[in-house]
Amino acid sequence: MDKDTNALYAPKDINGLVAKNRFAVAPMTRITATDDGRATETMARYYERFARGGFGTVITEGIYPDQAFSQAYLYQPGIADDAQATAWKSVVVGIKAHGARAVAQLMHAGAISQGNRFRDHTVGPSPIQPKGTQLAFYHGKDRYALPTEITVEQIAEAIAGFADAAERAVRIAGFDAIEIHGANGYLLDQFLTDYTNTRTDRWGGSTQRRLQLTLDTFKAVRAKVGPDVPVGVRISQGKVNDFQHKWLGGEADAELIFGNLADAGADFIHVTEFEAWQPAFAVGSNSLMRLAKRFAPKVTILANGSLHDVAQAAAALNDGADIVTIGRGALANPDLPNRLAKQAPLNSFDPAVLGPIANIKDTELAA
Repeated sequence: MDKDTNALYAPKDINGLVAKNRFAVAPMTRITATDDGRATETMARYYERFARGGFGTVITEGIYPDQAFSQAYLYQPGIADDAQATAWKSVVVGIKAHGARAVAQLMHAGAISQGNRFRDHTVGPSPIQPKGTQLAFYHGKDRYALPTEITVEQIAEAIAGFADAAERAVRIAGFDAIEIHGANGYLLDQFLTDYTNTRTDRWGGSTQRRLQLTLDTFKAVRAKVGPDVPVGVRISQGKVNDFQHKWLGGEADAELIFGNLADAGADFIHVTEFEAWQPAFAVGSNSLMRLAKRFAPKVTILANGSLHDVAQAAAALNDGADIVTIGRGALANPDLPNRLAKQAPLNSFDPAVLGPIANIKDTELAA
């Protein structure tokens, strides 16, 4: 391996938690939990494969944190009570058995929930119907429902749900770190996004005010898990129901978002784009990972977006990223870091693995 590729195998310290290399599994929803949201033995086997295959960090799929409005999909795992948290223990043990770090991603669906067993309606920052249609491979159909405007009391409950779930994830399940899902069109991102948030209270208006829910959620989680557990936030421009979205303020918004997360004490920021190296805004502008590093220089930057190619992954480390997170490439190659170390060829991603329903397939576990 050349010098740039070798850098991918160097350890990385995140607030005292050392990842053995710069490869991480990206969060990918696989709807393989029980109908009451408990992680399964199939999920434990699925996640353990990535750790055995050499990934230094494994980030879970989005886990719903409360028994109100957070669940997004049928058969999505939760960590909203102690029983659900206990079910995650075998998953975490399997990941750690191979020296990898286990990160729990906490996610509140908000207005784009399409399968919540606790509520028969959705909430969002404003009563605006989401763009697009529900995701068929997660049992969705038709348009998203028109959400009810979330109340101030429900906002407080959602924040507390994140914090309590984070505490369960660490204390009961044994996770090493917490990622707050502030990206991809889910609740926190709905508040950040100009066209889904038309509120006139403290949660709406300027970019700073629209970011406030993410900051308050981060602070509540930090207070609950303490200073020694790494806590980070996932951030994106595009969404599962609006791939092309860009922040209206461009780099000024990036400075505000990343700078505020750094000031709040985020240990890591996880940015995701379809292709991580592409300009975040106008042609010739900086990538989102470079902007994150520029405006949050002391924060560990995780970058996601078509980085399964070893050359692109190595280049990302010179473009702002500290760790690269792999999605499709990891599904096709659960042993991707080990393969690259041996200079073995990679399998191509087969979209059939996510169809017709995106649950974990027996063929994946047999590979």
